[in-house]
Amino acid sequence: MDSNALLCAAIANHITTSPQQRITFAQFMDLALYHPEYGYYSSDALKIGFKGGDFFTSPNLCADFGELLAEQFLQMWEILGKPVPFSLVEMGAGQGLLALHILKYHQQHYPDFLTALEYIIVEKSPTLRQEQQQRLEDFPVRWCNLEEIPPNAIVGCFFSNELVDAFPVHQFILETGELREIYVTTDKNEKETNAPCPMPHAPCPSFIEVTGEPSTPQLAEYLDLVEMNFTQSAYPDSYRSEINLAALDWLSIVADRLQRGYVLTIDYGYPTSRYYNPRRSQGTLQCYYHHRFHDNPYINIGRQDITAHVDFTALERWGQKCNLKNVGFIQQGLFLMALGLGDRIAALSEQKQPLSQLLQHRDALHQLIDPTGLGGFGVLIQSKGLDNTEISQPLKGLILPELA
Repeated sequence: MDSNALLCAAIANHITTSPQQRITFAQFMDLALYHPEYGYYSSDALKIGFKGGDFFTSPNLCADFGELLAEQFLQMWEILGKPVPFSLVEMGAGQGLLALHILKYHQQHYPDFLTALEYIIVEKSPTLRQEQQQRLEDFPVRWCNLEEIPPNAIVGCFFSNELVDAFPVHQFILETGELREIYVTTDKNEKETNAPCPMPHAPCPSFIEVTGEPSTPQLAEYLDLVEMNFTQSAYPDSYRSEINLAALDWLSIVADRLQRGYVLTIDYGYPTSRYYNPRRSQGTLQCYYHHRFHDNPYINIGRQDITAHVDFTALERWGQKCNLKNVGFIQQGLFLMALGLGDRIAALSEQKQPLSQLLQHRDALHQLIDPTGLGGFGVLIQSKGLDNTEISQPLKGLILPELA
């Protein structure tokens, strides 16, 4: 086990000083990922990319992903009447590669749009922010917290790629037909708490899971929002899964800051009907460590990423409550093909470059649309403040190519 001892001590102290000597899994995940000194996203442990990383994202493959998104943002600007400024707010910008690819493409092909563009990055990780600032020093980019943006201040687009999956989630388990929340405590406190719940993996010596009453009525309200009823006989005892309340809080803030424009969310996930499928009895929580994934968040604490799939139905329905209209939901592969990725694949044969580079580029493009991988990610687009004429203009990325 390669855990950060200082982070484990901080989490244990948080548990010990909590009223019932336990914390929700969401609190545990928040500390493991975002503790200001020792959390995975706050420390030097965070590694993204193919060499020495824990995971990679679409921008790590090639510039095409960002360039095709740039085409979609250009059309959004045109639909809105070419406002100045048009604000692109990237939330969770990773290493800054996606921003670099978007800005370079606009610089080379659409300088008028670049002149009108205000690029804002919202980044919680100080390590990543520093890397972004170094990579983007030649472009006029500004950094801020989401809360620092005034209400109704943004005309443009809020967008994210693999952000929502890293929000801390509450975990629950079904016990004799009742929904119980999963809490985290320590070996020392276990005897004073409820009995341990069945676990799909071996517990770490320091932290164990216990069950109790739900910590907040918001969990039941979330399930009402997505019309889920776990008392049905289809769900077995010990069925466990996640509820992402943080995603709803985030979307509320985004909707409040957006005056007119779009919200574009790319991530891996499902609609509710697939997310809470009875056969997915252990939920979707995954940990990434040196490009290997597993389901035990109680090892490699502070050294590994922890994620859960996104419930896109929840984002759609909560967005409607926040005055966001659903524009469309599509798989990433189809979205990128609609924006011209197929043409890029076809054009590879005409490019003059070494065969090894051509094959590598072709493989990268195919990975972006592979339905069993990145191509199967969901792309959700929502809008706010558009008039009927603007709403009636379909976005290029949502127009499915006609079948021959």
